[in-house]
Amino acid sequence: MKNSSRTYLIKEKDIKKAWLLIDAKDKVLGRLACKVATVLMGKNKVIYSPHQDTGDEVIVINASKVKITGNKNADKVYKRYTAYPGGLHLETLEVKMKNNPEHVIRHAVKGMLPKSKLGAKLLKKLKIYADENHPHKAQNPKPITVQRNPSTLQQKLRVKSCAK
Repeated sequence: MKNSSRTYLIKEKDIKKAWLLIDAKDKVLGRLACKVATVLMGKNKVIYSPHQDTGDEVIVINASKVKITGNKNADKVYKRYTAYPGGLHLETLEVKMKNNPEHVIRHAVKGMLPKSKLGAKLLKKLKIYADENHPHKAQNPKPITVQRNPSTLQQKLRVKSCAK
């Protein structure tokens, strides 16, 4: 008897790409980066395939207003080396957010993407802007929200119900 189930691989011409807009204002950096990486890879679609670019284009606005939890503003350090002796440059997250908030989000998202040519291709589909102005109005981006972790919400509800 022949096996009737076959794996369906979508063709590049059949992939429909959309433009999505994410407002980073008061969103936690890690949760925002996770959502952006998921959308860029296309993991939120049923046609997801790990070796294909099935994701959408993502525009992130208000990057300078992203929320940082804990003491990371002072503790997290971004390192850069110029390949010259004594060429190590260190910047804290606080300084990086003042000078280049786009880099902070791009760095977080890059760490969540595949480390390959496909990952580099996916990162090119990410557009980040420090304020709410962006030049992609013609693409009619659809706004999506980054929700809080449902398990955290459930824990808070349980704590409140136990306190009563």
